[in-house]
Amino acid sequence: MVRTPAANRAQFRPADHPNETFLLTTVVGSYPKPKWLNRVDELVEDPDSKFDATNLTEAHDDACRLITHEHERAGLDTVVDGEMRRTEMVEFFADRIDGYEFNGPVKVWGHNYFDKPSVVEAVTYDEPWLVDEFDFTSNVAERPVKVPITGPYTLGFWAFNEAYPSTEELVYDLADLVNEEVEQLVDAGARYIQIDEPALATTPEDHAIVGEALDRIVSGIPEEVRIGLHVCYGDYSRIYPEINDYPIDEFDVELCNGDYEQIPTFTDPTFEPDLALGVVDAHTAEVEPVEEIKANIREGLRVVPPEKLTISPDCGLKLLPREIAYGKTENMVTAAREVEAEIDAGEIDLDAIRRFLRRHGDQVSHLH
Repeated sequence: MVRTPAANRAQFRPADHPNETFLLTTVVGSYPKPKWLNRVDELVEDPDSKFDATNLTEAHDDACRLITHEHERAGLDTVVDGEMRRTEMVEFFADRIDGYEFNGPVKVWGHNYFDKPSVVEAVTYDEPWLVDEFDFTSNVAERPVKVPITGPYTLGFWAFNEAYPSTEELVYDLADLVNEEVEQLVDAGARYIQIDEPALATTPEDHAIVGEALDRIVSGIPEEVRIGLHVCYGDYSRIYPEINDYPIDEFDVELCNGDYEQIPTFTDPTFEPDLALGVVDAHTAEVEPVEEIKANIREGLRVVPPEKLTISPDCGLKLLPREIAYGKTENMVTAAREVEAEIDAGEIDLDAIRRFLRRHGDQVSHLH
């Protein structure tokens, strides 16, 4: 069952928000690292360099401060540090969870390699994974901070399982660890947690496993904490309407890259959680014009009313040139504010949008 998104959304509305309508703006998580940060990551591994772990910590702090402020300058309502301290989304967490070990990279596609970990014994929780990261970012940010966490299904299925009778059992143990981490983050003041499960789109038949894992993750977490689920790349009809049974406040989905062909999937039955809609493409190195992004936002209004719509990129932006990532983010916020003003002025007929979809949902893929 969906949690209570209406109970936690208002806390992210800035006091000086210019419009009556509020479309929450955020990012998925990752963001391009400054080129100098990639260089210092190399230096700390160089035995001939005087650059040590203390210097690396300072460099990470500088990068997190820089990107957090960049997000605020773009106008986002909630910010992330761009995951400046993190490596690959599974590696980073596997390196912090007892029970994993690394045995070298494996080829995943083309010339790309992934340091796929192995689970060699029961996973356990030792020290917090992200509390220091959250503390630093929340201290330098003026806006609320969102915390992305790779979910237990992806952490389990994107690793070699050498310890558990089934990967499903591994996933449930990992979900209990994620619950411990979320509790630590909540105690530190976090109010917006995003669980990233890209693996779900590749094996949608396991939606029930993800649902059980989410039940474990949110156990004991108060309703004022917003829990989002991010999924990307797949046929969402294979996991909808099951998403309506997930204990989440918000479902964050990549649809811009597919030109919104799957929007009708989410209209029958009624979409229950808030919808965090990708409105800029994380895979194209071009900044979408504001008018194009406004049309994309209107796609989300075919599914949920404005008070349940969050505006976001399709996915993490880390593979883009930094100036492109910033341009997309800035235009995304501008588009959201303009759509809000148009709704307030009665220039967007929300009922007409939904009537059109009910009549023509199977025939249309993009409504402008």
